[in-house]
Parts: sequence; C-alpha cells; structure tokens
Amino acid sequence: MKNLIALMAVVLLFNACSKPPHVKKQNDFFTNLSSLCGQVFEGYSTFPTDPDHDFAGQLLVANIQSCEQHQIRIRFAVGHDQSRTWVISKSRQGLLLKHDHRHDDGTPDEITNYGGWANDQGTGWQQFFAADEATADMIPAAATNVWMLSYDPHNQVLTYDLKRHGKPRYQAQLKPAD
Repeated sequence: MKNLIALMAVVLLFNACSKPPHVKKQNDFFTNLSSLCGQVFEGYSTFPTDPDHDFAGQLLVANIQSCEQHQIRIRFAVGHDQSRTWVISKSRQGLLLKHDHRHDDGTPDEITNYGGWANDQGTGWQQFFAADEATADMIPAAATNVWMLSYDPHNQVLTYDLKRHGKPRYQAQLKPAD
C-alpha cells in the first residue's frame, strides 16, 4: 500500500511539473528562431496582390538582429522605411509577439506595441499569435488578428502572415539575403 501511495505521489508530481505540449513547441520555436540570429532575409509581399497596397513592389528585409535569453528582435524594413521591429518575448505565460513602430528619431509611433500571445496551434518552426486585449483596445478592427511567423529550414523561407476574421490580410515570404 505504501508503495502504491508513493508511486501515485511521484506520478502526480511529474504531471504537475510537466509542461503542456504547446509550451514545449513555443520554447522550441524560440530556440530555433534564435539559431537564425544575425541572419538577414529579403523578399516581397505575396498577399495581397493589389498593386496599390502600401508594401506592393517594396523590398522587404527582416534582420534578426538581437537574440537574448528572453527576447528576439527582428528589424522589418519596407523599402527605405525601417520603422518596424518584431519583438518576440518569452515568459512563463508563453511567447508574446509585439510590433514596435518608431519614428526616425526613435520616438514611438502613435500606434505601436500591438500584437498578442502564441496560441496552442504552433510547432517548433511556426507559431500563431492571437491579438491580445491591449491590441483590441488600441486597434478595435484588429481584435481578431492572428499573426503567424514561421521558418522552413529545408527551403530557408521566413514567412510572416496576418489573418483577420480568419481571412488572409497580409503575407510576406523572405529568403536569406545574398
């Protein structure tokens, strides 16, 4: 009987200490993305195909420039506009993606620091970030936004994707710069 109680205690302790599978996948994603630190990727918008879209025909550059223990910063330039940085932070709550927008002088843009928490749908190379409450308050139309970041190590393609109301809104695909 004592052995059975001891075994049950060990099982309960193990279950209490184990992380849900999506937390491991988020940690794996963070580690995998960190392995790309220092790399620069270039590409173009793949959606929408509207030639009047602000990013249409603009060279896109993602520079994975800073990888710390709990934060990765990816500078995202659209043509000559280098005002955007994707910030992926790792905490006990999981992964958080924020979009940091700055003016040329470094001051924050009026609309900045929006994004959301990774959900449980991701993998070690792909994560989905659903808009958080602060984003919904700041940009009500973005309340249903889901951003996706992924990297395909076989084809060396970095993808940034945005869906709103479950429908495609924007996508960019980038490859290592020459």
